[in-house]
Amino acid sequence: MKCIINRRAQFSASHRYWLSELSDAENIQRFGPCINFPGHGHNYVLYVAMEGDLDEYGMVLNLSDVKHMIKQEVTAQLDFAYLNEVWPEFQHTLPTTEYVAKVIWDRLAPHLPIVNIQLFEHPELWSDYSGNAMEAFLTVSTHFSAAHRLASPRLSYEENCEIYGKCARPHGHGHNYHLEVTVKGEIDPRTGMLVDLAALQAVIDEYVVEPFDHTFLNKDIPYFAEVVPTAENIAVHIRDLLQGPIADLGASLHKVKLIESPNNSAEVYASVPTDDAVAAAAPEFATV
Repeated sequence: MKCIINRRAQFSASHRYWLSELSDAENIQRFGPCINFPGHGHNYVLYVAMEGDLDEYGMVLNLSDVKHMIKQEVTAQLDFAYLNEVWPEFQHTLPTTEYVAKVIWDRLAPHLPIVNIQLFEHPELWSDYSGNAMEAFLTVSTHFSAAHRLASPRLSYEENCEIYGKCARPHGHGHNYHLEVTVKGEIDPRTGMLVDLAALQAVIDEYVVEPFDHTFLNKDIPYFAEVVPTAENIAVHIRDLLQGPIADLGASLHKVKLIESPNNSAEVYASVPTDDAVAAAAPEFATV
């Protein structure tokens, strides 16, 4: 029986974004304060996913062996290191979150049956890499606060209360929404980036955060005049708002996840995932 296990590890390291072929002004325009010498640091958190059959002891792998391998091949070398200089892979390609995830995959794949590398640069920025050449996923998280009322304009108050319960009350209620936007693209062999991160964050702010923040969704967002602003419908609308602008940046929107509360979230894909396991676990429209 196949099973996927995950091992968490962490390391602290610094890096700097700087391309020698660009002028000072061009580097500043492209990378902003990330060009500052001698670099800046992060507390990286790494998740290594591995797949295999259960052995007679009920394990996919001995976790002591896994821990030792990750330490030997990755964390012992990267902890308290300057990433630009620690590994030869970073001599030509900048050590961005997405490229570091790919290089970690390349170094662990000969030793462990890995199926995914997830690397958090900080809690609001992380990358996933699954061994597909230079293709990677980058996730940016943000938030907005808004109120809504769950009630269809085509139904009576009593009918809405029967369907939506307290959420149908006339004055609505509010949430601190947590939004995760995942994009997919090819890692640039020089910059190490699959998308301009500052531009991506600007698009999310322009099309979602600024219009949605501190609003009553039913009244202030025209789309929800006729569409009930459930977490699912909000996620779908955000997906539709972001697909075009993200494509203009040279990447593809992969997934939008909207967390309405610790107990309720919804996620929608820009297209149905092709991997059978992912498709089974997370269809195009999934609510948790």
